[in-house]
Parts: sequence; C-alpha cells; structure tokens
Amino acid sequence: MYDVIILGSGPAGFTAAIYAQRFGYKTAVIAGRKWGGQLMLTTDVENYPGFAKIMGPELMQKMRDQVLGLGVEIIDKDFTKLDVNKRPFTVTAEDQSLETKTIIAATGADTRWLGVPNEEKLRGHGVSSCAPCDAFFFKGKSVAVVGGGDSAMEEAQVIAKFSPDVVLIHRRDRFRAQKAMVDKVKAMKNIRFLFNTRVVEMQGEEKLTGLVLESEGKRWVLPRDGVFVAIGLDPNTQKFSGLELDSHGYVKRYEEKEETGVMKYFTKTNIPGIFTAGDIHDNRYKQAVTAAAFGCMAALDVQKWLSENDPS
Repeated sequence: MYDVIILGSGPAGFTAAIYAQRFGYKTAVIAGRKWGGQLMLTTDVENYPGFAKIMGPELMQKMRDQVLGLGVEIIDKDFTKLDVNKRPFTVTAEDQSLETKTIIAATGADTRWLGVPNEEKLRGHGVSSCAPCDAFFFKGKSVAVVGGGDSAMEEAQVIAKFSPDVVLIHRRDRFRAQKAMVDKVKAMKNIRFLFNTRVVEMQGEEKLTGLVLESEGKRWVLPRDGVFVAIGLDPNTQKFSGLELDSHGYVKRYEEKEETGVMKYFTKTNIPGIFTAGDIHDNRYKQAVTAAAFGCMAALDVQKWLSENDPS
C-alpha cells in the first residue's frame, strides 16, 4: 500500500516525488518505458533556474538521480489502467498492480501531428517531430519546420546546424514564441520563413519528397527532404476514465478555498484523492519550470488531503 503514486516522470512527476518522499510518505513513480517527458527530446535548455545551459536528457537524469537518492521507488513500466471506483485506488502498470491512497496524474503530453495525407505513412521516412533525434540524418539536405511556438524555434535552431536550407512554415502572420527565441532564429542565415501558409499534404512514396502548401487560396509544392512538425502537444489523458477533462482534453483542476478565502487545494481533480500536475492539465505555460512548480503544489495538496482524510 502506497501513500501516493505518481503517474509520469517529467519535471512535474519527479518534483512531486521529491516533496512526497520528504513528507515521509511511501511513494512510487510509474515512470514509463520512455521516462523523462518532453525534455528527453530537447537539446539545450537555457531557461531552467540553476543551469545557465544544460542538455534536456542530462537535466532529467539529475532529477531522476535525486528522486532515487531519496529512496523513492521508480517503476519503469507504462501505466496502463486506473481503477477509481473503489478505495484504495488500484493502478496497473503492465503486469504489475499497486494500491495507493492518493494519486498525482503527471503523464504530460505528446506531439500533435498535422493529420494531412501521407504524414503517418512517411513518419520516420522524412517526417519527424524530434530534431535532436533526427536532425543529423538531414545533413546537407533541405528541410522544413512547421509551427510558430517555442518548440518550433528550438527545432529550427537544431536543424539549422545540419541543413543549409531550412524553411519555417507558420499558418499565422506572426510567431507565438518568445521574442528572444524568434530573434535567435531570425539571425540564422540559412533559415527563411513562410507566413500565412498551411501544409495540406506530404508527398513521397518511400520517403518524403515535398510538401503541398496553401496560401491565399493557391497551392504549390515545396520540394523538401525532411519536415519537422512542431505545432504543439496533446495531453496523455486517454487512460484516465473518470477524470473530468476540458474541451481540449486536458484534466480539469478544481481550485478550492477555505472559508477564510485562503486557497485549500490548487491541483485537485473531480475525484477526491487524485491530483494533477504539469502538461496534462496546463495548456498555457507548458514550461519545465512551471511543470516542476505544479508538481510541488500537487504534493503539498496531497499532504494536506492525507492529513485531513487519513490521519494514520
């Protein structure tokens, strides 16, 4: 029997584990086969406090080592089922079942794809969502990046180190990314921009050969050897039957205040004893540091909830 099981092993999940363990709770993290969250797909991280510059996987390894050092049990299996119909809750991770008094849902979010013809067929054959993983394979080739946020800027910077011809395609007339990131991309001479332009199809049989683009009602083909899709994330909430979601599929938080007006819970869900942290509920900030902050808040909420509902 665990006091708290944390589903997810990104900054939110690991931070929650640090706090929960320090409260003296028996804590486990269902980390997944691919642990570490989105930062495992990121190269340079320059906006996480305490590190002027660090590789994403290195930062996550440091978090994991800290959690292990505190004595938290980390289970490197995929979370497959959650039974919320009885207490204690039952969590299934592949072939393993565990019981817990509380849960922190911190399974994060995954890449959102364009959903255009041939995209799925050509994934791994010129179509990618991870520049740190695949940029090297496009050395000397022509590449496109689709998106206008921070992730698109990060992808473009990585790819530009290998490709002499990078086109950044955005469906709007201006980027949503941080100005500092946009300025850095604009300073790279091998990156050019297409605004108010959509990708409507990907071409190629065995590998990508080009993109069908649409702008101002006209369509044309942009020859490309590769394309990196960076248009956002979809929350990993598919296995959370019983949790209430918002219109975008993110877990809904139910903020609760004391009679005095002081915030009692900030991360609670519609199910008592289940709390949430990170990108699984945050469709606005989507930063490692805010995910970590939510992990801290979720653990503090668990501590308060257990003190009131499970005095033992």
